Amino acid sequence: MKTNQKPLLAVIGPIAAPFSNSYFSTANGGGLFLFISNVFKLMGVIAGIYMIFQFITAGYAYISSAGDPKAAAIAWGQIWQSILGMVIIASAFVLAAVIGYFTGINILNPTVYGP
Repeated sequence: MKTNQKPLLAVIGPIAAPFSNSYFSTANGGGLFLFISNVFKLMGVIAGIYMIFQFITAGYAYISSAGDPKAAAIAWGQIWQSILGMVIIASAFVLAAVIGYFTGINILNPTVYGP
């Protein structure tokens, strides 16, 4: 190396530490518990979308039954099942929020304290 050349770090500049996202840090209760919480939320969203899709297809089957009582009864059963599914999914999140409110434990976004 010649004496008049500068090291590569002097040409590029200092390298800063990577961005720290406090939302996913393990010091703030993130990590595995945050991942599991996000998976449950994602499953709830997917189930809700599926229930809405079932509701729409059952409504279409009811409309296209063309007066056939058996087809209309099957479609009506699907409509009630999709409504019941939406109520169960919504009530699970409401129940978790109510329990978290009264106990002070945030069930949907848990925080684990430790060393």
